[in-house]
Amino acid sequence: MDKESCYLLGYVVKTHGLKGEISVFLDVDYPQDYDELDSVFVETKGQLIPYIVTKINIQQKGKAIVKLETIDNIDVAQTLVGSSLYLPEDVLDDLEDGGFYYHQIMGYTIVDKTLGKLGQVRTVYTPNAQDLIAMDYEGNEILIPIVDEIVDKANHESREIYVNLPEGLLEIYKNDDKSPDDAD
Repeated sequence: MDKESCYLLGYVVKTHGLKGEISVFLDVDYPQDYDELDSVFVETKGQLIPYIVTKINIQQKGKAIVKLETIDNIDVAQTLVGSSLYLPEDVLDDLEDGGFYYHQIMGYTIVDKTLGKLGQVRTVYTPNAQDLIAMDYEGNEILIPIVDEIVDKANHESREIYVNLPEGLLEIYKNDDKSPDDAD
């Protein structure tokens, strides 16, 4: 299995207990959807190594305690700390036409209904209040709220995200070379 056909599930944060359990941060929108996880790929030295999940306990805020088959003591579990966890893309539920998972749209071009092609998706921020697409535009990072009124759909074949930006959004982020003292 290679990383290009997988998506990032999360990270091993630390060991848990003495019997090889690990504490994991699930970097996904709905961690509770993974409460019956059967297996996972752990990135080790650039390779994805498959492990069978024998137990998973989803906790608050994306945290989980996980027991992997063959990891039976704290010393072996410690070698996994800091490792990334992956799952194959094909385990994801199919989305409606135009829908997207955040990890899929990295590098996609943002196309505004009025302004046309604007820039590329750099990343997606998921703070508690509002998920945001970060786009590079004329040397500035523009944050686009991910709400139905603004983000319409994705075209995966053309690698484009279609949006209807609110008037003035781009101007908020533009760097002006004028200092506040130059304003008259």
